[in-house]
Amino acid sequence: MKTNIQKWGNSLGIRIPSTIVKELSLENGSEVEIVEDSNQIVIKPQGQPNLKDMIDAIDETNIHSEVDFGRPEGKEIW
Repeated sequence: MKTNIQKWGNSLGIRIPSTIVKELSLENGSEVEIVEDSNQIVIKPQGQPNLKDMIDAIDETNIHSEVDFGRPEGKEIW
């Protein structure tokens, strides 16, 4: 499928044909990743992150320590 690159403010943009929009369930504001791969532009839709992917991304550089909120103040079970 062919389309034209058009000026959009200080950037350039393309329009995604409605057939692709429907097939990939895209909507206004959908997040995509744009990468250059072997002299090609690749646009990848980014779905909602799932719990497994988020847990797999945890490592020593982004894990936080336990937070102490103090003594219980009400009828907490713990």
